[in-house]
Amino acid sequence: MVDRGIPRHGYLIKDEQGNEIGIVTSGTQSPTLGYGVGLGYVDVAYTNTDSEIYIDIRGKLLKAKVVKLPFL
Repeated sequence: MVDRGIPRHGYLIKDEQGNEIGIVTSGTQSPTLGYGVGLGYVDVAYTNTDSEIYIDIRGKLLKAKVVKLPFL
């Protein structure tokens, strides 16, 4: 997560225009990194490292980015 928030199972992943592009499969607050991390499925166009995506958390789009595993 770039913005402050925790992605949770079932949250929708959207693009900048608010179009649905995927879904979060798991997520939590990382105790070592100090911010929210998650895994999910997204459309192929958004799988490149550093792609900007948005997690729909209670109707608010919070910015996240695609990274390679592990989360470092």
